[in-house]
Amino acid sequence: MNEYLKHDEWCVIEEGFNPENHRSSESIFSLGNGNMGQRAMFEEHYSGKTLQGTYVAGVYYPDKTRVGWWKNGYPEYFAKVLNAPTWIGIDVKINGEMLDLAKCETSDFVRTLNMKEGVLERTFIASMSNGNKLKVETKRFLSIVDTEVGMIRYSVTPLNFDGKIKFIPYIDADVMNSDSNYDEKFWDILVSKSLSGEAYITAKTKKLDFHVCMGMKYDVYKDGQKLEMNPALTEDAKYVSNTVEFEVEQDEELAIYKYAGVLSSLNHSKSEILNDAHKVVASAYEKGYGKLLEEHVARWADKWSHSDIVIEGDVAAQQAIRFNIFQLNQTYTGEDERLNIGPKGFTGEKYGGSTYWDTEAYCVPFYLSTSKPEVTRNLLIYRHKHLQRAIENAAKLGFTDGAALYPMVTMNGEECHNEWEITFEEIHRNGAIAFAIYNYVRHTGDQKYLEEYGLDVLIGITRFWSQRVTYSQAKKKYVMLGVTGPNEYENNVNNNWYTSTLATWCMKYTQEAMAFVKESNTNRFNEIMSDLNFDFNQETAKWNDIIENMYYPIDEETGVFLQQEGYMDKEQILAVDLDPKIRPINQHWSWDRILRSCFIKQADVLQGVYLFEDKFDLETIQKNYDFYEPRTLHESSLSPCIHSILASKIGDIERAYNLYLRTSRLDLDDYNKEVHEGLHITSMAGTWMSIVEGFGGMRVVNGKLSLNPLIPKEWKSYSFKVRFRGNLLNVRVSEEGVGVINEEGENITLFLQDDEYKIEKSSSLVIENA
Repeated sequence: MNEYLKHDEWCVIEEGFNPENHRSSESIFSLGNGNMGQRAMFEEHYSGKTLQGTYVAGVYYPDKTRVGWWKNGYPEYFAKVLNAPTWIGIDVKINGEMLDLAKCETSDFVRTLNMKEGVLERTFIASMSNGNKLKVETKRFLSIVDTEVGMIRYSVTPLNFDGKIKFIPYIDADVMNSDSNYDEKFWDILVSKSLSGEAYITAKTKKLDFHVCMGMKYDVYKDGQKLEMNPALTEDAKYVSNTVEFEVEQDEELAIYKYAGVLSSLNHSKSEILNDAHKVVASAYEKGYGKLLEEHVARWADKWSHSDIVIEGDVAAQQAIRFNIFQLNQTYTGEDERLNIGPKGFTGEKYGGSTYWDTEAYCVPFYLSTSKPEVTRNLLIYRHKHLQRAIENAAKLGFTDGAALYPMVTMNGEECHNEWEITFEEIHRNGAIAFAIYNYVRHTGDQKYLEEYGLDVLIGITRFWSQRVTYSQAKKKYVMLGVTGPNEYENNVNNNWYTSTLATWCMKYTQEAMAFVKESNTNRFNEIMSDLNFDFNQETAKWNDIIENMYYPIDEETGVFLQQEGYMDKEQILAVDLDPKIRPINQHWSWDRILRSCFIKQADVLQGVYLFEDKFDLETIQKNYDFYEPRTLHESSLSPCIHSILASKIGDIERAYNLYLRTSRLDLDDYNKEVHEGLHITSMAGTWMSIVEGFGGMRVVNGKLSLNPLIPKEWKSYSFKVRFRGNLLNVRVSEEGVGVINEEGENITLFLQDDEYKIEKSSSLVIENA
């Protein structure tokens, strides 16, 4: 852990500049607006360790896979969200000396991420080598109203001198990805143009022909008075800038306002993108800094009004949940069905910025409850559009007749992961997509989705499962061979309990979906059956045979569901017995040693217990939790939240709280010593789940909302809002009792602490504890 950030309810605050923390802070203080994102690099020149990161949603590059060997079916490339040209740059020279925090002394350094307003601020005093001392104040935001616009206010105030201050605002396209497989740069420059008071660069990717255009315009003010400018222009192949210099007296503030436009060919024609960039920048400039900021802050207030979680009495917990919600809301808005959510969002390059199963397993519950149904619907439509690619992916591995294997990692539906044990074996991701469809339908009541988009996806996934199993003559059962479960500290195992359980559930749910569509829209059902060449009797008979005869490994002595066959052959050591100095083990142990150990990276069996909780009694849940949690290292960001939810379920509120802190402050306190690579965006949705599904006990039972809340002793109260089938409910839990306000929608019937209540529209219900 690295706890260097100040606790605050609405802000993330770094006091004092430590270069060793800078790359971590670049991740933590990142900004985004769904259309683009920006790591928190400094605007001014910085010669220390930094990861320049400007990312444009949907723009990626197929970087050829680099391995020393090849297997049939292996992906030919690993897709990467590209590090795009940077627009934030403003070099500053003080009497001819470059401002560089790696070379000058700093004091009073404060970096603040204002989550309430979506603004990044920074102040510091710099002492230059020539003795000049100056105060610097910066403010940056990416508009969530005009999502192609970024804005910077950067000011310098001389504290002990009169002299010349030079601003050099620029756009730099000489960038590369730190994770490039062959250290190549991915951009060709088409246009670089520097004009008086503005500049533009248009770049295209060397493959796939994405175009991105960056533009800038700026003004300079002295003590609030706009200055006339006569800039010197620089126009190189990959770099454009203006240079302006002004005489400034002691205590006079010189401020530059930089307006930027960031456009891509996903939303603009390539022939017009430069002209459109001029229009976007001109429009932002005309609207002005004050108006842009006002609209941006108002939109954030609206977002918080339906997604905030309020915790009373625990500042660390409050800051953490808001940080997670903030990052989720600025990463994905649901407005574009072509986009999805990468595990790092817009904050770093690890995992390529691609789509993983994390979206369906972790993000869907968050967006279902905090946004209108269209947001989650678009996440599911994204997968529907990739169905044919999923069928092609399965065909590459030898599957036939419309079997669909969704990729572990993708940008366009094609598998692009570069580790064989995950690409070929971590097939449980297929079931996560099916479960997300089920989750969406039960939460929204939108069963029409099954007719329009869902059923053919479910059939493709179930066809895959029916071919992926093998009938074992020795066991007289169907078995699932050569898989990797969610626990990636195991590879190539047989009969992973979670994978097998998920497979048979898919077969059951697909048949339920078929029955619904057949009854509700017979013509559509027949159309789907015809399009998919589906032999109803033959295929469903096979599925049902597998359902009835699937093999699930169980430890006969304890009754625990075995993670996989042979798990009990391992030396059974608990996580508490490990020396903390060798944690995380993936940074200290050989892979061979990890695979032979009993240690678990993240919830595996317990992932299945979480998903299918209603199928198990409390004793079974407790038994499996007590066995697996002590063996789990939580060295995946996706792990603590599932364990926290289950700990709440079995009434272990203290352990649930400790695990909540771990998942919620995973990045803020850098538990796994990797935040410099970027934030764990998709697992942040699990933090929300830890409160709402864990402490709040929220479930959907027979089409109705159910709440069974608990409260940690560290909290005086907590409250959250949930959208459910047209209603917006405000739930508040305290030591005294539970209150529910029906803020939007018609009358609703729900279960509260296992009793059924009706709450009329615009009214509330309060249940006091005995």
